[in-house]
Amino acid sequence: MLKKIWHFIWHDNSIWSWLVNAALAFLIVKFLIYPGLGLLLGTSYPVVAVVSSSMHHTSDFDTWWLEKGDWYEQQGFKKSQFTNWKFPNGFNKGDIMVLRNSATAGIGDVIVFRGNSPNPIIHRVISIQEEQGKVFYTTKGDANSDSSKELGEMHISQEKVLGKAVFRIPYLGWIKIGFTELIRR
Repeated sequence: MLKKIWHFIWHDNSIWSWLVNAALAFLIVKFLIYPGLGLLLGTSYPVVAVVSSSMHHTSDFDTWWLEKGDWYEQQGFKKSQFTNWKFPNGFNKGDIMVLRNSATAGIGDVIVFRGNSPNPIIHRVISIQEEQGKVFYTTKGDANSDSSKELGEMHISQEKVLGKAVFRIPYLGWIKIGFTELIRR
C-alpha cells in the first residue's frame, strides 16, 4: 500500500497526483516550514511580502538622497549614517522580507508593524521613545514625504511590532500579491 502511495505521489503524471503534490507542498510550508522559521527567528511572522511602494527608491542612492535626503538631514541624520543602515537602497513592492524578533530594533532598522491599515506596514525606525518602561517607535517609509498619523506610524508600541527585517528576497512576493488580488476579484 505505501509503495503505491509513494509511486502515486512521486511518479504518477496524472492531474490528481499533481493536485495531491500541490496540497502536500502547501501543508508542509504552512504547518512545518513557516512555524519552524518563526521559532528559529523568534517571531510569528518570519516572512512577509511587501505590498506597497513606500520603501521603494526610484533611482540610485545618491540621486534618491538628493530628492529625499533633506527630510532626514532636518531630523539630524547624515547621508553617511543612512548608508550604514540596513537596506539603505530601500526595497520594492513584491519583495519578500525575512523578519526576526524585534526586541533589538534601533534607529534605521526596518520593522513590520500593525498600524491603521488592513495590511501590516513595513517602514524604517526614525526615533525611539521610552515612556513608563515601554518602548515606542516612530517610522517613515523611505519613499514617503513624511510620517503619517493615518498609517499609525507614530507612537508604535512594541506589542504592535511583528518583526525586524533582516533579509530581502527580490520579486518572490509577487506570487502572494497575485493570489491575493485574484481572490479579491
